[in-house]
Amino acid sequence: MPVVFRSGAFRFFFYSNEGHPREPAHVHVEQGGNEAKFWLHPDVSVAYNDGFNAKTLRELMELVEGNREQIEKAWSDFFS
Repeated sequence: MPVVFRSGAFRFFFYSNEGHPREPAHVHVEQGGNEAKFWLHPDVSVAYNDGFNAKTLRELMELVEGNREQIEKAWSDFFS
């Protein structure tokens, strides 16, 4: 699971086998036993949430939006 970056206790990553055919670019966020998945296009949006409250999801969405270029580059570098 390539880790793209960390912010506080949150780990932003993707799985090395992202489906077959591969799903579009996205990022997973994990903290403790909670995990969420965010699509990057056309706009950053929540694909699923398992445990984060609404306030935390908003904060995570802002972090994903602010780091979208870094996430896309890591995705492209890994899967190219």
